[in-house]
Amino acid sequence: MEKSGGTLYLCGTPIGNLEDVTLRVLRVLGEADLIAAEDTRHTRKLLSRYGIKTPLTSFHAHNRVRKTPELLERLREGASVALVSDAGMPGISDPGAELVAAVARAGFNVVPVPGPSAVLTALVVSGLRTDRFVFEGFLPRRGRKRALEGLRGERRTAVLFEAPTRLQATLEDILEVLGNRMVVVARELTKQHEEVFRGTVIEARAHFTARPPRGEFTLVLEGGAGEPVSLAPEPAALAAQLVELQAAGSTRGNALREVARRHGMSRRQLYGLLVDPQRGKDWPGK
Repeated sequence: MEKSGGTLYLCGTPIGNLEDVTLRVLRVLGEADLIAAEDTRHTRKLLSRYGIKTPLTSFHAHNRVRKTPELLERLREGASVALVSDAGMPGISDPGAELVAAVARAGFNVVPVPGPSAVLTALVVSGLRTDRFVFEGFLPRRGRKRALEGLRGERRTAVLFEAPTRLQATLEDILEVLGNRMVVVARELTKQHEEVFRGTVIEARAHFTARPPRGEFTLVLEGGAGEPVSLAPEPAALAAQLVELQAAGSTRGNALREVARRHGMSRRQLYGLLVDPQRGKDWPGK
């Protein structure tokens, strides 16, 4: 690496498998004057694997205000600083983006050193359209349904991050706001327990009810047709929701009430959609 003073290198690191690192990233990490890491303990595992001894400092959401001036000062002194996140490219859903903006405003060089990305990895393995997509990151803790409303008429494939503790709630919100469209749930990408689930939102909910979610999740959501998606799926999809709720312990009456609430209809309207007029039977399990 040609050491040019005052340069910030954005280094993409593995999202799981430590072999997914480029030769260029390893060289830059080894030759930099300082590595700014989101979690120094996590980054030390990568550095130890490849025998890299470069000094480390932390740069994360809780110390970014204090550490940004310190890193700018190092750049003024002519140092080369490598910025890494816990996984993937720095600046994606982490405070690295703020540091890049500050460094660029100060007139120092910013050089990308590409590497793995959970966003692109999940997108290409999804089987959904990849020619146009949007990245939504993590949905806000509050106002998630309001955020999803913005995707109602979105034609492009959408990619989201989610924590395991909120996966089921997010799938339910997607079902209520966007309907029962196709979704790909990628778990622990490139790691030992990698899993890629493909199916409808209802099928994904059932799958992760039977297998409690663990690990890191990336969701890839089918785009709409350009029109607001109907909140009431086909009768078969409604029936599947009822069966799922009953399997989880809801009474028949409570299951009817809950599904009717999700889709803005009365219990009578819902029941009318489900009854088979020829057989006089409703959803499976009666």
